Amino acid sequence: MSKVVRCALIQATNVIPPSKEPDKLTPAKQKAEVHKIRDAMVDKHLKFIAKAAKQGVKMLCMQEIFAGPYFCAEVHHRWYWLAEAIPGGPITTLMQETARKHGMVLIVPIYEEAMTGVYYNTAVVIDGDGKILGKYRKNHIPEIPPAFTEKFYFKPGNLGYPVFETGYGKVGVYICYDRHFPEGARLLGLNGADIIFNPSATIEGVSKYLWELEQPAHAVANGYFVGAINRVGLEEPFRSGKFYGSSYFCNPRGKIIAQASPDKDELLVADLDLDEVRQVRNAWQFFRDRRPETYGDMVKLLP
Repeated sequence: MSKVVRCALIQATNVIPPSKEPDKLTPAKQKAEVHKIRDAMVDKHLKFIAKAAKQGVKMLCMQEIFAGPYFCAEVHHRWYWLAEAIPGGPITTLMQETARKHGMVLIVPIYEEAMTGVYYNTAVVIDGDGKILGKYRKNHIPEIPPAFTEKFYFKPGNLGYPVFETGYGKVGVYICYDRHFPEGARLLGLNGADIIFNPSATIEGVSKYLWELEQPAHAVANGYFVGAINRVGLEEPFRSGKFYGSSYFCNPRGKIIAQASPDKDELLVADLDLDEVRQVRNAWQFFRDRRPETYGDMVKLLP
């Protein structure tokens, strides 16, 4: 009997634009504004999650740092107020309750505060009973001024490439810029993932042609499903381009089987037959035919 799991992705515009001149605000007002933005985005996503639950969705992922705009387009300390501890932070705790309410696995991309002054771009994986199974911290941090100044905000991940055994399947996470690196994608496959979620924030222009190329290639090379999520529309403080949505699911053969609009908020729902993972891996024995003893140069420190 096939193992079909109904999965969903949320792509959404930011609700409340942040101040264009934050330095004219007191620190207290900066904090209040960031929390107002956070609460509005969380509320927006809770409505999407409730809609997904009515459609029988059992596994759902949101976009990168979903509780705010893509703030890395500017360098400003105000966005540290968006970060929270995992576990125990307000978004994490609320999403645990939400997962339990709907019996739904949630992959929740959060700005994580490990301690004061140490922050990560993180996704927490919550099982359908509300239990936190673990978290993934984005490993590859871009620094491409002025649009992507992520090193100001995020420390590189230090938790490896974990795979989480949920009630509906084995889940791995890769975050945005990670998708350009096949090494981690391979490790997620070797660690047993059935599906990889890649919450992202990517704009029209330089890398759009890669959007439907790299991740289907990861799916083929490793025999798993991929759920790729992108933001949509124009938002402050990002002024260098437009987020083009186009979130999608692709199967282990690299075929895109469901795709969202390029220009509007959307809940994308698809039924994934996880038995296809076994079928494809048995047909294409890439893991069997690997030659790790010949790959030593890949992990040498090169200039």
